[in-house]
Parts: sequence; C-alpha cells; structure tokens
Amino acid sequence: MRTVLYDEHAKLNAKFTEFNGWDMPLYYRSIIEEHMAVRRHVGIFDVSHMGDITVKGKDASAFLDHMFPTKVSNLKSGECVYTAFLNEDGLMIDDTIVYRMGEDSYFFVPNAGTTEKIYRWVTDHSKGYDVRIENVSNKISSIALQGPESEDVLKELGFTYPGYFKFQYDNGKYMNPITGKDQIIISGTGYTGEKGVEFIIPNEFAVELWKKLLEAISRRNGLPAGLGARDTLRMEKGMLLSGHDFNEDRDPYEASVSFIVNNDGDFIGKKKLDERRKSDHEIFRGFILSDGIPRNGNLIKADGKRIGTVTSGTISPVLNKGIALGYIDKAYSKENTEVMIEIRSVDHRAVVSRPKIVK
Repeated sequence: MRTVLYDEHAKLNAKFTEFNGWDMPLYYRSIIEEHMAVRRHVGIFDVSHMGDITVKGKDASAFLDHMFPTKVSNLKSGECVYTAFLNEDGLMIDDTIVYRMGEDSYFFVPNAGTTEKIYRWVTDHSKGYDVRIENVSNKISSIALQGPESEDVLKELGFTYPGYFKFQYDNGKYMNPITGKDQIIISGTGYTGEKGVEFIIPNEFAVELWKKLLEAISRRNGLPAGLGARDTLRMEKGMLLSGHDFNEDRDPYEASVSFIVNNDGDFIGKKKLDERRKSDHEIFRGFILSDGIPRNGNLIKADGKRIGTVTSGTISPVLNKGIALGYIDKAYSKENTEVMIEIRSVDHRAVVSRPKIVK
C-alpha cells in the first residue's frame, strides 16, 4: 500500500521500506540528519499509514469507558488522551490516542499494523451499545510537524498551536470524513518528544499541505523525515512501539504507562489487571550503553544471570551512544544501576535509565 504522498517522497529521492504493508520513506538524506533537524529546528513526517476510526452515538461515552482503562468520558470536546486497548487478561493489544469531537462523537488512531484488528475488536464489543463505528482510514491522511520551531511554521501558514493534547479545527477545502465538515484537524500530539502538531486531513488536501510545510521548514533548516528518524526520536524519549515493546504480553504497569489506568468503572480486563498489579513482573526501562548498538532480543544481565530483554535499540544521535528500551527485573530497575547487555555474544556495560532517556 502507498499513501497519497508517495510520489512526493519519490521526488525527494526517499529510500523506501516496507512497514506493516505500507511503502514508507525510511529516510531522505540520512536518519541522523533528519533526527537532529527535528531536535534542533523542525521536521515533517508522513504518518498517513496510521488508522482512523470514529465512534458516534448516544452511548459513545459509555462504550469507550468500557473499552479503555482510561476514563475517556472525562475528556472535553477538543481534548485528546493517550491510552491503550486491553484484552480480557489486562494485557495491551494496542496503544492509541482518543479524540473527543462532541457530546456523542469520538475518534481514535490505531497503529498501522493493528487498524483492522482494532476495528474488529471494537465492533465485536459494541453489542448492546447505541453506537455507530466507522473505519475511515482510507479517506484520511496525516502529516506530523515536529520540533522546537514548529509553532513558528504554524504561524507562518496561518494556523495556531492548539495546546498539548488538545486539538482544533481549521477551514479546509474538502469534506473531512471525521468531522463531516469542511475542516482539517490540528492536534497538539506527536511521536518525537518535541513540541509539534499532527494534521489530520482529507486525502485530497494532503499533497498541497505537504508542499506548503516543506517550503516553510526549508527556510528554518528543517527537513522531511522518514520512519528511521521517527523511530530513533521516539526511542530517545521512551515511547512505546506497538508490536515491538509490547504485543499482548505486557500490561500498563509493566510498560510504565500506569497513568492510563484511571477508570473506576467496569472496563475490559479490569479484574485481571488488578490481579496482575499485585504480582511481581518486569518493568519497562531505558538503558545507556558504554559502547555497542543494542537490538531487539538482546539479553540484559546482572550478577551472572539474565534479568531482562531489550525490545528496541539504536544509536542515539543526541548522546552519540547506544541506547535501548526493554523490560527488566524490578530489583535492578533503579536509575543508574549498572547492567550488561549481550550483543552478538559479547557483554557491553550499560546503566539503567528512566524510559525517557534523553531528558
């Protein structure tokens, strides 16, 4: 599959890669250059491979409160929240951002590899609720504008920053399947740990907006960035990657996102999650290596034994060191604890960090 921006990426000589069935730009110039452009200035990403599912109807709030460990009904219109779908065992199926558009209207953004799975999940659990669920992913594109100079770019193009985890509407040229009006959605969200927004727009408007953003960021030493930089950026900030850092095998407490559990109602997986919370499980942490580049599956060791496993690893362009994310025995999870990470049968020294490795 290809996003509607594929030809624009090709014009920029993007190096493409397959990602969950999509042909996506891995990088344009280099992963490190694109990473540092976002950290220091500004960058844009095509994230149109992500899903878009709407839930509308008089029971929408009650239904989503049942689906999530987060009290979604507490959101005001124009607010959004990070949360996750749990299975009956309290384990994370997928993480997502839920947006409240109105009294009885929401939408959420599943990950690219789980959109159909999540659509079936919510549909199967909607029996008994007066809701209408629609997968509008094939009608929607999304462009992320990220970096410390992102607000300057917004102002130049006549937009305003909506605020962190808030969103607003701006006049567009085409009917938006999510809003049902001539609007684009500008959301104060992202996957880089930098200030920025994500434009959620009809496919017909994507190329024009991409070109305007590309022109604006080029005047600020900004760059278009691919999946490679998106991955290294999120790893430096300890952000989970669905299917890598969890895959229906971890709960929110293990994954260090316990803040999403604030729902005192009867949500899916609640009983098992309460039981798991009292058990002694591993916990998600970051790791900074003295040398070597860690990868998924590397063993984490201490005192001559295995104490955990790396789920994501890379070289940090900011630190110029190998960094990792993974799960570790709680007894060794204190910050600055020394551990070893085995890479190709060689042990490399590392220290434990909070998941947000680059502050």
